[in-house]
Amino acid sequence: MPVDRNDPTQPIVLVTGPSGAGRATAINALEDLGFEAIDNLPLSLIPRLLAGPRLDHPLALGLDVRNRDFTPDAVSGVMDQLSANPDAEGHLLFVDADVDTLIRRYSETRRRHPLSADSKPRDGIEQELRLLEPLKSRADILIDTSELTPHDLRAELVKWFASDDSGAMTVTVESFSYKRGLPRGADLVWDCRFLNNPHWEETLRPKNGTDEDVASYVRADPRHGAFMAQLNDMADLLLPAFRDEGKSHLAISIGCTGGQHRSVAVAEEFGKSLANKGWQVSIRHREIERRRAGDS
Repeated sequence: MPVDRNDPTQPIVLVTGPSGAGRATAINALEDLGFEAIDNLPLSLIPRLLAGPRLDHPLALGLDVRNRDFTPDAVSGVMDQLSANPDAEGHLLFVDADVDTLIRRYSETRRRHPLSADSKPRDGIEQELRLLEPLKSRADILIDTSELTPHDLRAELVKWFASDDSGAMTVTVESFSYKRGLPRGADLVWDCRFLNNPHWEETLRPKNGTDEDVASYVRADPRHGAFMAQLNDMADLLLPAFRDEGKSHLAISIGCTGGQHRSVAVAEEFGKSLANKGWQVSIRHREIERRRAGDS
C-alpha cells in the first residue's frame, strides 16, 4: 500500500497486535513516513475524528487492549465504517509475534503484561492472542516480528507504506478453509478443492502445504499444472488492470476444505510466482495462523 499523495481518499491505518510484538515501533515508523500517528485513542472518539475535515496526510491510529473501550467487535465496526466511506482508504495492520518470542521479550524488559495479574506474562499473552484472533483474521496486512529486529520491521513498513507515485500495488495471497468462511476483504477468490487431498494420506495429514512432501503431492495431481497456468494467466491479465485503475492493494484468497494442505501449497507457489514477476507480495495462511494461536 504505497501511499499516493495525489489520491483524493484519506489513507487511514489502524495498527494493532499483541503487546510486545512491535506495535509502538510500527506507529513510530509510520510517523517517520509522514503519517499523523495517534496512539491509544479511545475508539469512541474515532468517528468524531473521521467526521472532521480531511487531512492532507495519511493517518495511523494505534489500538490495543489498553484502550478503555477496546474490543475486536468495536475495531471491526470502525473498519466497517471506513469500508463504507468513499472518502477513506482504510487498512488494518496487525503486528504479530509467536508466544515464545513475546514471553522472551517480556522477560528481557521485566515489564508486566497488561492482562497479567501477576509477574508471569504467559497467561496474559495467551489471553490477549485469543482476544485479538478475530482482528488478525480480518487484517489485510500482517507482519510477524518474531524473527525481525526493530530495524527490519521499519524496513517492512517502508515497503508497504512509503509514499510512491509510481502506481505500485501490493498483493496479499492468503490460503483459507471454506468451512470457516471466506476471508473478509478478499478481492479475488479461487477454489482448489478439486485437487487430490493430502489429508487422506496418513503420513501427510499432520503436515501442511509449506512442507515439501505435501507440496509435491499436490503438484503430482495431473490437473495441477493446468490450474496454476490458468491462475498465472489470470494474474497477468488482472493485476496490471487493477493497478492501472489505481488500486493500491489486492487481496487474493485461495481456499480448500481445511485450509491446511492444498490451498497452502497453491498459495505458496502462486505467491512466489507473482513475486518473481516483480509484484510486492505477502503470503499468509489463515488457518495455520489460527492453530498457532491456539484456536482449534
